Amino acid sequence: MEERIQKIIAHAGIASRREAEAMIEEGLVMVNGKRAILGQKADPQNDSIKVRGKVIPKPERLRYFLVHKPRGVLSAAKTDPQLPDRPLVTDYVKNVDERLYPVGRLDLNSEGLVLLTNDGTLTNEITHPRYGHEKTYKVLLEGEIKEVRLEVWRRGVTLPDGYRTAPCRIKILEARRGETWIRVIMRDGHKNQIRTIADMLQHPVKRLIRTHIGPLAMGDLPPGQARELSRDEVSALKRNLRQQRQKTEKPDRSDENE
Repeated sequence: MEERIQKIIAHAGIASRREAEAMIEEGLVMVNGKRAILGQKADPQNDSIKVRGKVIPKPERLRYFLVHKPRGVLSAAKTDPQLPDRPLVTDYVKNVDERLYPVGRLDLNSEGLVLLTNDGTLTNEITHPRYGHEKTYKVLLEGEIKEVRLEVWRRGVTLPDGYRTAPCRIKILEARRGETWIRVIMRDGHKNQIRTIADMLQHPVKRLIRTHIGPLAMGDLPPGQARELSRDEVSALKRNLRQQRQKTEKPDRSDENE
């Protein structure tokens, strides 16, 4: 995929974008043997790009996999010394040369969608609390929870460690004697947040399944299976991240006319 040359140079860690722009203007950057010009684009995988006569190494191929994590599997790329016999979520992706890492965590007893990638920029954006990207969970609670308690949850709850959760969206999916399925859509992700709130409301979690990260859906992928994301899925995910970032970084002008 083509990108502006200054961006490619910055991603390679050679210089900042502004410094790269200055080097391009000074004639210090060559693309396929020709002097680069400001605003030019190139494909870092296929084009030869030289800065001060040195070739920029080809970037590692970026890979994106969706895994349906079963209960009892660690959301990690390496074994936990305290749980040496537990399988890793990365075990479900076979015959891949790139080193993959889970995006965020899904606790040991939870199930569902885990994204594995070697794209550090995307990982940082999804997990950074500043941007508040949506994640969707299907949760089975003990007992028949009342709307009044769900409303407390929706508005935000102060957890025992002092953390105040952000408002979220919750819908009852199915209520039957002794248990209730709900859907929770939330933007923050404090450790064990859903389980802690459910315990506080006296409706402990019996099952917790993550079904979506932003527009990315687990669908009918069976537990213990993995698949590589399509180009359209990657584009949709990155577009969603970009939109959320722009919304978050938009300057607050609410007091300009006061």
